[in-house]
Amino acid sequence: MVRRDGDHEPDQITERTRLSPGPEQPTLRPACVVVIHGEGLGRRADLGDDPVTVGRSRETDLCIDHPSVSRAHCRIERDGDGYRLVDLGATNPILLNDRPAACAPLADGDHVTVGESILKFIGQESVEARYHEEVYQLATHDALTNLHNRRHFVELADKEIARALRHGRPLTLGIVDIDLFKEVNDRHGHIAGDGVLREIGAVLRQHLRGGDIAARVGGEEFAILLPECALEPAARFAERLRAAVASTRFEPGGEARRITVSTGLAQLRPDRDSFSLLMRAADAALYRAKDGGRNRVELEH
Repeated sequence: MVRRDGDHEPDQITERTRLSPGPEQPTLRPACVVVIHGEGLGRRADLGDDPVTVGRSRETDLCIDHPSVSRAHCRIERDGDGYRLVDLGATNPILLNDRPAACAPLADGDHVTVGESILKFIGQESVEARYHEEVYQLATHDALTNLHNRRHFVELADKEIARALRHGRPLTLGIVDIDLFKEVNDRHGHIAGDGVLREIGAVLRQHLRGGDIAARVGGEEFAILLPECALEPAARFAERLRAAVASTRFEPGGEARRITVSTGLAQLRPDRDSFSLLMRAADAALYRAKDGGRNRVELEH
């Protein structure tokens, strides 16, 4: 800018710094380990009183599916007020801050090398804990419904399927689809449609048991994994959910409208022993529910 004669800059007054107590202190987050390099980047495991096992097996608490990682590679366990790292006899021994450590206490910011991946230990009082909590939430949850997203749901399902097969326990997968949802979007717009999705997500959460896992896996499609639950009890659960949605008052665009869901269920069994096969079976049951008139639950025996 060209200054003309007579122009002058306004007086600049430097304000004295005023110390403040800073942002309101959040509730303490649990200590955790986060994969910051290599396979499994971004995955994390919260630490509590129970030991956390890291390894290639899908039954471990933090699964890193890479050939350089042993099935059960290491364990992080409570040690007084802190945590310690224990090598479980891995083919590639763990490194703590680039040095071998068969058993050692963990300090905030420590790096743990597991195969070709690197984990970072974040203490409970670390400023980073809240940041990683928010990043983890964004990476694993659907922003609209706050249910798990599809990617994270598949990871959790793989782990639960492996556990159910190993211990011979029942497990059922349900696919829940909103009936005629396109008509809602076409008539009232996508913002109103988003409101319906949020409400159905809330109804779903209200009906979950402690160990159940729910996700939004598509535009108007949800998935529910029911560990320790055979097909018939799962059908009763799905029927209660169907009835709850049907009795909920929806008002997309300010207009009262009855909205229903159709559900397909499939139970884990020897010839249906992977997520993809289980999903395919539940989808087949869902198609029958749609063809049968919607607002119903169908089972794939």
